[in-house]
Amino acid sequence: MDKIVKKGILAVSFGTSVNATREKTIDAIEKDFQEAFPDRTLYRAWTSRMIIQKLKARDNIRIDTVTEAMERMMADGITEVVVQPTHVINGIENDQMISDVRACQDHFTSVRFGTPLLTSDEDSCAVIEAVMAELKDLPRDGALVFMGHGTTHYANSIYAALDDKFKDMGYSNVFLGTVEAYPSMETLMKLVQTCGAKRVTLAPFMVVAGDHALNDMSGDDPDSWRSRFEAAGFTVECVLRGLGEYKGIRNLYIKHIQDALKNSF
Repeated sequence: MDKIVKKGILAVSFGTSVNATREKTIDAIEKDFQEAFPDRTLYRAWTSRMIIQKLKARDNIRIDTVTEAMERMMADGITEVVVQPTHVINGIENDQMISDVRACQDHFTSVRFGTPLLTSDEDSCAVIEAVMAELKDLPRDGALVFMGHGTTHYANSIYAALDDKFKDMGYSNVFLGTVEAYPSMETLMKLVQTCGAKRVTLAPFMVVAGDHALNDMSGDDPDSWRSRFEAAGFTVECVLRGLGEYKGIRNLYIKHIQDALKNSF
């Protein structure tokens, strides 16, 4: 007798403790996944144990780790899994996620991985088109400055490469930096000061507009990006929208699932 095939999608995110942005980003991404693949049961996992613990203590909301989600799918009889991260780059969180999934994969007939948002040059072009379609009404005398997260992982080089790609695609006054790595705020300040802009629009280059966007980017602290640009004489506006709010970004994640299902691993 043939084994019954039960298909699942595991959506893996870093997570956020800011419920309002989760609803607009992670929840919206997962909703689009379910609508695009109605024959698959959707499961969720987050990679930040700290955020998982915070939500459990504060809101009594339980979120699975990757291992727990894999075990949940086993218990539900799922046989075929496609794992789609909402991670921006192939960094530390994504490496750990793959390792955790691999440890459980022998319990399934097939396990396939979709890639993070910025994996190929084609992805970079699609991401730029998606975000600029949403942020096209910028003042002519302004600069658009994106705040990425940044990492010690070698994959961090994608941020500087994407900054160059913006320029290559004609967006000379768009800059991409990171909170925790290179390009840094100091680098961005020099570049923006030499481009002739009088206004700066700040926007998170992260899936969610969470703590980094609310505090490090737009907060009142003197060290926030907004405060530092204002201190340098710029008029500053903040756009508190995570990448997950942009339909074009969500569609790109769906394309990554479709690509994973076409390819054998």
